Amino acid sequence: MAYQLYYWNGIQGRGEFVRLALEEAGADYVDVTRHDQPGLGTDAMLEILDKGLNSTIPFAPPFLQDGDLMVSHVANILFYLGPKLGLAPSDEGPRHVANGLQLTITDFVCEVHDTHHPISTGLYYEDQKAEAKARSTAFIDDRIPKYLGYFERMLKQNPSGAKHIVGSELSYVDLSLFQVIEGLCYAFPNAMKGYQHRYHALADLHAAVRERPRIAAYLASPRRLAFNEDGIFRHYPELDAAS
Repeated sequence: MAYQLYYWNGIQGRGEFVRLALEEAGADYVDVTRHDQPGLGTDAMLEILDKGLNSTIPFAPPFLQDGDLMVSHVANILFYLGPKLGLAPSDEGPRHVANGLQLTITDFVCEVHDTHHPISTGLYYEDQKAEAKARSTAFIDDRIPKYLGYFERMLKQNPSGAKHIVGSELSYVDLSLFQVIEGLCYAFPNAMKGYQHRYHALADLHAAVRERPRIAAYLASPRRLAFNEDGIFRHYPELDAAS
């Protein structure tokens, strides 16, 4: 039975971290809200958010259905899928290290979101532009170096000597770091200009993931949605660093 991924139609958002894992593994999955057949579409997702499935009501998408099981939250979904898709270390200890790294990525993505919605998600960006500018300046100056510096160190000190962040093989965390770099380069092209010279290991990982056959095919397909100003990573020139 195909996995069923539920996320908002029309945006990459947090759902993209799960999509990348499913695509790399060649897994059979349905991106539910992107279809309009009976039982699919956005209404099907909203019904689960309202009524749940088998006593499980997700708080928000993304969530993944695997048979009768419903799993929510990106890091939790990937922790569940990783061993099934061959995208997690085989030993329990490193699997928890991978989960910790993915949770750190979750924190980072939340901070990215707050650059354009620093006060409230209930307000439009235009209602909080001054605050967004201040938040973005601090994010670019302090938080991007903090997070990318951390991931760079973790890549360089991998005891396996492999060019992966945990273990000796590709994991879902590597795929998520690829997405983070993609998103930052879209949202803050000036701030990310020349990042390859500051974060060599991350740049090498990003390039290596992009060249993987299934990822390359996915990126060239209509299944890969374009970044836009409705998602997590948004490009507002006034929020980017000066060129």
